[in-house]
Amino acid sequence: MFGVVLLAFALSADASAAAFSYGLIFKKNIIKNAILLSLATGVGQFLFPIIGWFATKSIYKYIETFDHWLAFGVFLALGINVIVDALREKKDNDKHYEILSFSTLLMIGVATSIDACVAGVTLYFMPINIFISALVIGMVCFVCSFFAFLSTCCFQKFPTKYLQILAGLIMIFLGCKVLYEHLS
Repeated sequence: MFGVVLLAFALSADASAAAFSYGLIFKKNIIKNAILLSLATGVGQFLFPIIGWFATKSIYKYIETFDHWLAFGVFLALGINVIVDALREKKDNDKHYEILSFSTLLMIGVATSIDACVAGVTLYFMPINIFISALVIGMVCFVCSFFAFLSTCCFQKFPTKYLQILAGLIMIFLGCKVLYEHLS
């Protein structure tokens, strides 16, 4: 089980970075958004190892050639969207970012959990209970994402526009990181 806990922390790295980047742009409803985003990543990190475990290599062999491109595309789209919103001239730049939308939460949950699907494939070959392991992975991800989101409180005095651009760049970097790791 110690190996599963270490795996959980490794899998939660991207989710925590995404949570941190979104935490930079929210000045309202911080706790609510932290919980929503943490739930999205935690549930994704819980479900995807189970999907990978059940699918094992039968499905993975069909998507392994492009799974990294999918994650890259989602992170790139999220990052560009945040940057474009930051660069648009608005009277109240903070008003747009009050609550994370369901579609954004879904995309973040999926994009940060694709590696967990692959981990589920490897967990299939280990003598573990997949549901307990997935629960541990999901809970660790929830906690890490929650604290990453909240850790941005010291940045709240910076202008939102620049924090949004930084958040978008972090999301794009995460996409590039996923792509690099899978292509190298």
